[in-house]
Amino acid sequence: MPRRAGLDTAAVVKAAADLVNDEGVEALTLNRLAKRLGIQPPSLYNHIDGLPGLYRELALLSARGLGDCMGAAAMGKSGPAGVMAVAQAYRAYIKASPGVYLGGLRVPRAQAATDPELQAAEDHVVQIVLAVVASFGLAGADALHAVRGLRSVVHGFATLELAGGFGLPLDCDESFRRLVTMLIHGLEA
Repeated sequence: MPRRAGLDTAAVVKAAADLVNDEGVEALTLNRLAKRLGIQPPSLYNHIDGLPGLYRELALLSARGLGDCMGAAAMGKSGPAGVMAVAQAYRAYIKASPGVYLGGLRVPRAQAATDPELQAAEDHVVQIVLAVVASFGLAGADALHAVRGLRSVVHGFATLELAGGFGLPLDCDESFRRLVTMLIHGLEA
């Protein structure tokens, strides 16, 4: 196949994001991505550092997207309203970009810790949630435990929801609201 004009790293990452959001993160292979782009697989190496590099790009895309969504939701809010807004934005992001979100989790922590750009994007997300939980008087380790709790609640609920794990005919939005409200009561205590 001839070299595709206008192909750059951003286009490769967008195609990968579309692929994983459409077909799931397990569908991501360099062969499949190259076929989607209409190029030969070796041509991808002009733009990404193999599959590990592609997962790094998805992690960066995910952290930035999540930071944008959560930051906008948190703007001007604190206390229970802030936690609810951030939790709902986080869940909405996961549901809108499930493959990118899950693909971004495939970067080994050791690799992410040595990647300043990725670390900054991930830290931005943590800082948003820390600012919201600070309105409950939490700081230091207590605040970080609260951030982990919120992440666990939203990640668990949203990924179960995406997987069809809630089969009963009950409103998932209401279940989520009640779950986050329980977390908020814990933060208030």
